[in-house]
Amino acid sequence: MEVKVLRLDHRRVRDARITTHVCLTARALGASGVYLSGDHDKKLMSNVEDVVKRWGGDFKVEYQKKWETLLNEWKNRGGKIVHLTMYGEQVQDVAPKIRSSKSDQLVVVGGSRVPSKVYQEADWNVSVTTQPHSEVSSLAIFLHMLYEGKELELEFKGGDMKIIPSKRSKTVVMKNKVMKNEKKEFRED
Repeated sequence: MEVKVLRLDHRRVRDARITTHVCLTARALGASGVYLSGDHDKKLMSNVEDVVKRWGGDFKVEYQKKWETLLNEWKNRGGKIVHLTMYGEQVQDVAPKIRSSKSDQLVVVGGSRVPSKVYQEADWNVSVTTQPHSEVSSLAIFLHMLYEGKELELEFKGGDMKIIPSKRSKTVVMKNKVMKNEKKEFRED
């Protein structure tokens, strides 16, 4: 099952930070890419591509001018659409059904206003709590529930940098060089 994210109605000036966080969250937690609709933001896309180059993986970010076309093409290829919203079925109730479908999933996260067509086209309208909060937190929790925690063990191949988990220090491997930071400065071992 491949999972991609559609970020609706990106606004270049107002949403740059939150949309970047949607992309980074999607990448870190197992999605293979993000489609952006709304403003075509080449700088944001370049920044995300730079993260992928430095940290690894095959994550792609693409611009999709007409999100309706993407929804239709996705469904025509046999994929399923998951819309994250406050008004849907509870994530803990539907994540097992979504997982068992084995189909590719397009996870839709909203922008300023989500058109009713998204609710109608979605195979699942999924609520991560019935309270207002961020599309970033909704996406993170949904992906965690979908992958049953296995996304936390992902390996990202091909990057220039990798963090080595440590109890007290910051250890980063940078292309065959280990850097440690215990006092706010990197030093070589």
